[in-house]
Amino acid sequence: MSETRMVHIVDDDEAVRESAAILLDSAGYDVETYNSGSLFLDSVDREAAGCILLDIHMPGITGLQVQAELKSRELDWPVIVLTGQGDVAIAVQAMKNGAFEFLEKPYKNEILLETLQDAFLKLEAKNEESVRVAKARALIDSLAPRELQVMRALLASLPNKLIASELDVSVRTVEIYRANVMAKLGARGLSSAVRIAMAAGLQPLEERRS
Repeated sequence: MSETRMVHIVDDDEAVRESAAILLDSAGYDVETYNSGSLFLDSVDREAAGCILLDIHMPGITGLQVQAELKSRELDWPVIVLTGQGDVAIAVQAMKNGAFEFLEKPYKNEILLETLQDAFLKLEAKNEESVRVAKARALIDSLAPRELQVMRALLASLPNKLIASELDVSVRTVEIYRANVMAKLGARGLSSAVRIAMAAGLQPLEERRS
């Protein structure tokens, strides 16, 4: 779990921004406020990952347009959309566009805090998964070409004898490569190595057709 939880409040209503900022600051969040969608998009830093409290109805760039731009930048942060009463169609569109949740104004403070808690759990789980994938890819990248072939063959559930045939090497050589793979991956067994390879997106070796 990250030590800092950043919330970006994007709303042209100063009273809404200030009240939300005070609430979230008192709840222990780091808060940045923006009075327009364009200011947020111009200012947002990829390193300042967090949740976004986003008003739908704003002059200039609307909340839906902000969503679309975030998607084009591949900034997949949880977005909590703020809508006016009766904006069901717009809220549904925001959810289809990937919003985490929508809240009707005026919202209850406890509902906002509960929603943010859930959103950050999702964000942190996603971040942990990204770290896990990055580590797995780094481990797979450490394999020599022959070791990589052996790992791909293991993913294809090929026995050592068939791997040896596929690679035109001896079974003893396959055993050596296999031991090297396990050591480099820090795997305690085949199932552990397979999980790492799958997390890294490695594809199974295709058998040669005779």
